[in-house]
Amino acid sequence: MLQHAFEGYNVCIFAYGQTGAGKSYTMMGKQEENQAGIIPQLCEDLFEKINDNCNEDMSYSVEVSYMEIYCERVRDLLNPKNKGNLRVREHPLLGPYVEDLSKLAVTSYTDIADLMDAGNKARTVAATNMNETSSRSHAVFTIVFTQKKHDAETDLSTEKVSKISLVDLAGSERADSTGAKGTRLKEGANINKSLTTLGKVISALAEVSKKKKKTDFIPYRDSVLTWLLRENLGGNSRTAMVAALSPADINYDETLSTLRYADRAKQIKCNAVINEDPNAKLVRELKEEVSRLKELLRAQGLGDIIDTSFGSLTASSSSNSLSQMGLPSATSIQERIMSTPGGEEAIERLKESEKIIAELNETWEEKLRKTEAIRMEREALLAEMGVAIREDGGTLGVFSPKKTPHLVNLNEDPLMSECLLYYIKDGITRVGQAEAQRRQDIVLSGAHIKEEHCIFRSERNQTEDVIVMLEPCDQAETYVNGKRVIEPVQLRSGNRIIMGKNHVFRFNHPEQARAEREKTPSAETPSEPVDWTFAQRELLEKQGIDMKQEMEKRLQEMEILYKREKEEADLLLEQQRLDYESKLEALQKQVETRSLAAETTEEEEDEEEEVPWTQQEYELA
Repeated sequence: MLQHAFEGYNVCIFAYGQTGAGKSYTMMGKQEENQAGIIPQLCEDLFEKINDNCNEDMSYSVEVSYMEIYCERVRDLLNPKNKGNLRVREHPLLGPYVEDLSKLAVTSYTDIADLMDAGNKARTVAATNMNETSSRSHAVFTIVFTQKKHDAETDLSTEKVSKISLVDLAGSERADSTGAKGTRLKEGANINKSLTTLGKVISALAEVSKKKKKTDFIPYRDSVLTWLLRENLGGNSRTAMVAALSPADINYDETLSTLRYADRAKQIKCNAVINEDPNAKLVRELKEEVSRLKELLRAQGLGDIIDTSFGSLTASSSSNSLSQMGLPSATSIQERIMSTPGGEEAIERLKESEKIIAELNETWEEKLRKTEAIRMEREALLAEMGVAIREDGGTLGVFSPKKTPHLVNLNEDPLMSECLLYYIKDGITRVGQAEAQRRQDIVLSGAHIKEEHCIFRSERNQTEDVIVMLEPCDQAETYVNGKRVIEPVQLRSGNRIIMGKNHVFRFNHPEQARAEREKTPSAETPSEPVDWTFAQRELLEKQGIDMKQEMEKRLQEMEILYKREKEEADLLLEQQRLDYESKLEALQKQVETRSLAAETTEEEEDEEEEVPWTQQEYELA
């Protein structure tokens, strides 16, 4: 496939299979020796071939981009500024593309390895029953490889541009096998949806290749994945599919499904062509389209907007700048565009085409400067979040700087202590909440943290030593070594700082600590580590709170409360017993009274026995 790329063809390799079958391992591998995957090996061989070239008339340039498709949304894995989801658009000449996706220029395999490492750390992974680090998104690593050849006889330069797309698909999965629930289940549904669409596209293309069935409609647009890979699946590309299979017998159905998938993919025929000097042709076609769109807008009466205010309209829609130029306001221009049939769409396409022309005309040096600027932004963003990068740029983690004063967090859990690092920059470093009016350098949250909590002021004294002062804001709870601070105080290396009730830090000043060690080289190390427990106990002691007395006092209070509650419960139980006994006596008396009344009635009935009548009484009756 690399040889095809050097010949000028577009190349695509994608790995398909069930989750846990080894797709990511095949494509990316591991960072151990002899464990590199297809992508690192291809990139390394690419630069080896470039370095082995001895032809002075040939020059090479390599650009890379790395994106992931998570739940049908596209994310840029290389540029920290592109935090949101990127739009997928379609251009008449370029086809589907991702708007504002960063393309970074690289000059060696080390650059690519660093970018791959940064992108892999930003990928969305999660644990399922079948894979501890299951890829929950499709990853597309794209290399744009340009070969420029200068002909000395004709003094002309020709270019070959190859697009190498290396795709690591998320695994097809069954919910009962993976044990997916909640978010994992929704992710699995989106993964299976995009893979089902990919299967439909492959089946439709296979039918077209076999000439058995004429398929006018191929559902590329049903999924972002197939839409972006449209050219690789059935167009100008030489595409290879890696089918990852699991040897386990419980995965028999998934293995058969993957093999059927691969069998259909083998039947597709792509029409790959050598991409010779596409930039000049593309720029020419784009300029023709720009001219056509401008003529269309002029025909609709919007020519004055294009000629005079189009540049300022795209750069800034400020009505003040337009009025200073003697132009109508942005509102009136927008109303004219909206009232013209097709005017808004034409303006949008005109901006899009001019933006692409500017990108194509960008020189190699400008691309390198842009890449360096993005790298600096990424390092600055990580530093702002409390994560430092070593000078070699190869390892991410928390590292104590050798000169800059900084804060490290202390936590009740030892594993979470000293995991965050905050720099105290030269000048003023503000601490507060994210909702503050002014931007805070260190953002904390909590009920006792003020919007503007305190200020660290780093300055140099007369001897050029860095002095750090802590200035608390009004009514802000800030403690240094257990004492509440209401006035500015100078910090020493090792001081414990508590902000609010929950945020505990240790202040480190490397240069100050180094100077103190040089003055007193035989200084004893503290017998007790300065951790969260030490800071909390120090706070209680300095506030006049004895923990032992407090515990005894609390225990006595609890015993008194227990005795009181027990007495109340016993009294209530005795009262209930007496009530029940009185009720039983009343019921017993009632029963006795009723039994006596029944006996009296029976005696009266016995006394009133029937007396036989005489003959005279019968006659009278």
